Amino acid sequence: MALKKHQYFLPLTLLLSVSSAFAKVVPAACFTDNMVLQQKTKATVWGTAKPGSKLTIIPSWDRHKYEISVAADGKWKTGIATPSYGGPYNISFNDGEALTLNNILIGDVWLCSGQSNMEMPVLGVNNLQQEVTDAAAYNAIRMIKIDNKVSFSPQSNVPVKWAWRACNSDNVKEFSAVAYFFAKKIYDVKHIPIGLINDNWGGTVAEAWTSGKALKSMPEFADFVKSAEGGLTQDDIEKQYNQDVRKWINKSNATDPGFKGTNPEWAQKSLNDSQWSTMKLPNYWEQAGLDQYDGTVWFRKAVDIPADWAGKDLKLNLTGIDDYDNTFFDGEEVGHTELFLYQRHYTVPGKLVKPGKHIIAVRVFDNGGLGGINNGPLNLQLANDPSKSIDLAGEWLYQKATPLNKLEQPPVLANTPNRPTLIYNAMINPILPFTIKGVIWYQGESNADRSEQYKTLFPLLIQDWRQQFNQPNLPFYFVQIANYNAADQPPIADWPELRFAQFNTLKLPNTGMAVTIDIGEASNIHPRNKQEVGRRLALIALNKNYGEKIEYSGPLFASQQIDGNKIALNFTHSGSGLSAQGSNTLKGFWIAGSDKKFHQAQATIVNHKVIVSSAMVEHPVAVRYDWQNIPDGNLYNVEGLPASPFKTDNWQGIKL
Repeated sequence: MALKKHQYFLPLTLLLSVSSAFAKVVPAACFTDNMVLQQKTKATVWGTAKPGSKLTIIPSWDRHKYEISVAADGKWKTGIATPSYGGPYNISFNDGEALTLNNILIGDVWLCSGQSNMEMPVLGVNNLQQEVTDAAAYNAIRMIKIDNKVSFSPQSNVPVKWAWRACNSDNVKEFSAVAYFFAKKIYDVKHIPIGLINDNWGGTVAEAWTSGKALKSMPEFADFVKSAEGGLTQDDIEKQYNQDVRKWINKSNATDPGFKGTNPEWAQKSLNDSQWSTMKLPNYWEQAGLDQYDGTVWFRKAVDIPADWAGKDLKLNLTGIDDYDNTFFDGEEVGHTELFLYQRHYTVPGKLVKPGKHIIAVRVFDNGGLGGINNGPLNLQLANDPSKSIDLAGEWLYQKATPLNKLEQPPVLANTPNRPTLIYNAMINPILPFTIKGVIWYQGESNADRSEQYKTLFPLLIQDWRQQFNQPNLPFYFVQIANYNAADQPPIADWPELRFAQFNTLKLPNTGMAVTIDIGEASNIHPRNKQEVGRRLALIALNKNYGEKIEYSGPLFASQQIDGNKIALNFTHSGSGLSAQGSNTLKGFWIAGSDKKFHQAQATIVNHKVIVSSAMVEHPVAVRYDWQNIPDGNLYNVEGLPASPFKTDNWQGIKL
């Protein structure tokens, strides 16, 4: 019989009875008060104690005594038999000094991972006040937050940012929103306590979450992994990064109209800049008349140097630049920075400083979204006397140089977590012994510039985790990235192809995909309707893991049949039938012939099929649906779940 919600509550006075800081036995950091252990299994528990001692563990649910010999290095690990869901319970540890963990629930534990849309807390969702109020009834939902760390080698210590917390109106604000609403839906239906391991990092790529062992099978990652295994250090990476940056700058110079060979002509005092436009700085250039442009822009500013500054080092302060820059004084490079909004404080050597007119030139590289010299103060100072300063804010000259689609992407930052296997080593490897029910995953935006690679990488990650957790059938349910205009993404980013790579990952067994193409926000990469994202993930789990006979997916393309000037599309998960949500007419379909030119199509529902045609295409061969960053498709099943975007062709580089 399901227990009622209030039965899981314990007063705060029953917190940890003996602080682990004063006990010889120390469970791993993922075992604390308020935790959830996986039901009906041998839940692995591990930690440290006095080397060579005998450790006794007694869980209160059955009072069975587990006696463990602590190894010479102080480590111990054992499996504890857990009952069907319930609680609260406690577990006592004793190696001569006692430690008790309290308010423990037995239920299902889900690992919740990915990038920022999984990381986004409840604090950022729609209808926040109501959600905070409702959370008081869900203390059977518990969450632990794994800290953001990287490592060049697999680690065993669990990096915990905050320990297990029972859900309440205060704690819920910091819970992963997607994970919380996933757990909330399952709890509403099954009344099983849910433990959530919040293990994610905004802006990260899938290869960073994958083991080195698995990544060796992909040539593009193998060299880095082997170097890491061979003792690669951060200093090595910094050195290589600096070399790669200089190569990238030199390549950029070769296609930049501001350069003639190696000479930065647009930075020279002698340049005739009378035809250049003016812009007031600091400012984003999109807000100063240079709209819808990403790439490089040169800025120039004339300054008069006082006679008493001659021969003295100067400090050039450019407080905010979006994204990167090369900065010159009379044509001599005085600095470059490849960091977003990082403060620049460049030294102008005294040998360049003479009385009279000089030119400061800055080439700004904008990788997408807003760009420019956007934040002050902007000034030039005497290095040894900052009180003497020339204000550089105000009118600057500017000239567009190279658009973004003609530029190579810059090297990956040396201090980024986005390097193969480094997050896996520090944030996944340490929790591998923890017994879990399954995984929910929300990631992909940061791999959208390599969508073809993702078709191999994402299934590899799933299979890797199943092997590493020693659960070959580990449920792995993921979110397909939402509709978004992607204006701040590199032009090479292909969100429709990334979504299709996710769609194709469903070929792996024990996977499921929550389609969110209808609940994103055009101008917000972190859409706020996380309630529905969590609910759709929960529908998958309820069907596949909790015995609920419900439809859990929107229509998924299965096959096509060409019949003259029409194409019939077949779907799985059509549920009780297909529907055109909110309209009498289906939208979002495009059709093409062998010329690979797509035209908007007419589409009608016939039984459980969609028939697609266009007067512009006499002999069709391919259909695409919702193949845009912000599509307008409205194909759903009667159960109200949207169809996944798809294509029936295998053409590369063809857009609508």
